[in-house]
Amino acid sequence: MKIIFMGTPDFARESLKALYEARYEIVGVVTNQDKPKGRGMKLIPSEVKQYAVEKGLEIYQPEKIKNNVEFIEKIKKLEPDVICVVAFGKILPREILEIPRLGCINVHASLLPKYRGAAPIQWAVLNGDKTTGVTTMYMDEGMDTGDMILKQEIPIGEDETTGDIWEKLAKIGGSLLVETLKEIENGTAPREKQTGEASMAPMISKDMAKINWSRQSAQDIKNLVRGLNPIMGAYSILEGKKIKFWKVDVATDEEITLENMDFLQNGTVLVSDPKDGMFIKTKNGILKVIEIQGENAKRMSIQDYLRGNKIKELDIFL
Repeated sequence: MKIIFMGTPDFARESLKALYEARYEIVGVVTNQDKPKGRGMKLIPSEVKQYAVEKGLEIYQPEKIKNNVEFIEKIKKLEPDVICVVAFGKILPREILEIPRLGCINVHASLLPKYRGAAPIQWAVLNGDKTTGVTTMYMDEGMDTGDMILKQEIPIGEDETTGDIWEKLAKIGGSLLVETLKEIENGTAPREKQTGEASMAPMISKDMAKINWSRQSAQDIKNLVRGLNPIMGAYSILEGKKIKFWKVDVATDEEITLENMDFLQNGTVLVSDPKDGMFIKTKNGILKVIEIQGENAKRMSIQDYLRGNKIKELDIFL
C-alpha cells in the first residue's frame, strides 16, 4: 500500500511515526512551509518535516494546495493508494481527494460530529467535557464531515490540560490510523454516516485568554486555564501588569468560604500568603491559585511567587 502523508505539528508526527514503524510504503510527506520563529526569526521546519528528514522520506512543502496544478500533478505521479491527513491545516480540494484509489483518510481529535474544526482538543477542555477521543474518517470536501471509520474514547481528568490530552490523543491517533489502514486493506473497514448534532471547534484566539471575573465562575476559570495550557495561558491584570495563571482549582468550603464577603467585587484577593497561598473571589465560588507567572518572569508555584512579589488581600484583578 503506497501512502502519502499530510500533516504539520507534533500531533501529526505521532501518526507518521506509527505508519513508518508499521513499515508502510510512504512515498511522500506533505507539510507546511518552514516558519520564522524566535528573536532571530530563524526558519524552523514543522515537527512532521523534522521526522521525515530523519527517516529520509520525500518531502513536499507547497505554498498552497488549491489550484496548484504543478503540485497536484506531482501527487498523481506518486500513484498513492491512500492519502493520510493529520492536522495538516489546509482543506484538500476535490482534485486531490479523488487521486488515491482507496480514498483520503483523516485522523481527527474528537468524537465526531462533535468539535469539527481546527481546535477540538482545546474546546473539549475549555467546555469542561468529561470525555473525548479520536475518529478516523474518509474525507470529503466539507470540514470534518466525512463518513467515520473507527473511534476511540478516553476520559478527561478534572485537572488535565490541553497539553495532557494532546499527548494522549496523538499516540492514540497513530495507532488508530494503522488499525484503520489494516481494516481498509482487508476490505473490512466500517463506513458510518455522521449523525446527531454537530458542533464546531474554531481556532483559539488571544482575546479568549483574559479572565472575566464578573462573568466567569471558579469552575469556568479553571476550565479556561486548563484549556489554554500550554498554548498561551489565561491571564488577568493587577496594577497594570499581566499575570498569567497556569494551574488553579475551585476552593472547597474547608479551605475558605465566602461568608460575609458577598459585597466584595469579583476578582478580589481574599487570601494572599506565602504559606496559605492565594484565593480570589469569582462570580460563583472561590478560585484557588496553584501556579502563576508574573510579567516578564518564569512560571512558579504561588507560594514561591508570593515570597518575592507583593499581592495584598483586597487587591483586585481586572
